[in-house]
Amino acid sequence: MKRETPPKSLHPNVWIAGLISLFTDVSSEMLVPVLPLFLANTLGTPIRAIGLIEGLAETTASVVKAASGWLSDRMGRRKPLMAWGYGLSNALKPLLGFTGTWGQVLAIRVADRFGKGVRGAPRDALLADSTEPAQRGRAFGLHRAMDTVGAAIGPLLAWLILLRGPGHYRVVFWWAAVPGIVAVALLVAFLRETGVGPRGNGPILRNWSLSLRFLSPRLRRFMLVGVLFALGNSADAFLILRAQDLGLAAALVPLAYFIFNASYALLSYPAGALSDKVGRKPVMGVGFAVFALIYFGFGAATRSWMAWPLFLLYGLYYAGTEGIQKAYIVDHADSDQRGTAVGVYNALTGLAALPASLVAGLLWDGIGPAAPFYLGSATAAVSALLLLLWA
Repeated sequence: MKRETPPKSLHPNVWIAGLISLFTDVSSEMLVPVLPLFLANTLGTPIRAIGLIEGLAETTASVVKAASGWLSDRMGRRKPLMAWGYGLSNALKPLLGFTGTWGQVLAIRVADRFGKGVRGAPRDALLADSTEPAQRGRAFGLHRAMDTVGAAIGPLLAWLILLRGPGHYRVVFWWAAVPGIVAVALLVAFLRETGVGPRGNGPILRNWSLSLRFLSPRLRRFMLVGVLFALGNSADAFLILRAQDLGLAAALVPLAYFIFNASYALLSYPAGALSDKVGRKPVMGVGFAVFALIYFGFGAATRSWMAWPLFLLYGLYYAGTEGIQKAYIVDHADSDQRGTAVGVYNALTGLAALPASLVAGLLWDGIGPAAPFYLGSATAAVSALLLLLWA
């Protein structure tokens, strides 16, 4: 069947949502490469506790996405949940600067990720509502690219702050409030409902427990593969701690994370456009295979310089999977199920994030820093094969 010609321009919502995510990720990613160092170096937190914090935080975000996606389908509106979620997360981040125990960090981190969960699925559903199927890969790819530009700027700003005051992690947390305020202002002022989403009717919306029954067999198989992959995909905090373990100076770790996000930003849009042409699964399969190679590399690395090319390649994995997974799901879900379908996928993979990070922390403490990466590499290789041959 002949593919439709993609429209020449994208809906304004795609650009506005991209800018909102850009500023939010400046704020969030100022914290990501710094928080594990703060926990380990300042608070003396055990690695297994860091695994618990990151695993529980990401699981919370993903499980909440299922509920918020379903709720946005039922309401027939996306923007209110997005505003609530972005507002909560951006209000909480600066509080990390006042913490004195890892338990306090855990509480703030979980609440922050709760906000992320509230906004995630409605935002993805709004992007789908705002685009035609033939341009959906481009739209999600552009959103990921803009999101990741912010994710690249954030670590760079954190690095500049730490360059002026090594160990001043709390200053980074406080400065993270500024771009967060800009993001919320953009959402309130410029984002618009499309009027083409669900109307709040249909069996999927009357009974949330029925939602899995309305997913196609294709989507169910895809989600199973995603869960298997997630079981080996521990939190990025372990990459940061591994870089420090290899001898990379703590002040340079945000710079290495910047290189990852810069690579991710540059490749996201081309990867999304490529998935429109050749299909989603081949691009995602390559992404999973690249992840397997990267994690094997982090496990086998023996010198600090080796972390730099691995972080660079890590951006290729994200570009080939993150936005394209969402595009694949909305491709195979009805218009009144998009929020629910994306939310269910995030919930299932998010539930796997907790054991993934807990096991990674236990392997690190019990066997050695390389062990979690070898496990993740093996799981990703199997997932790539299943994605291409079975899902």
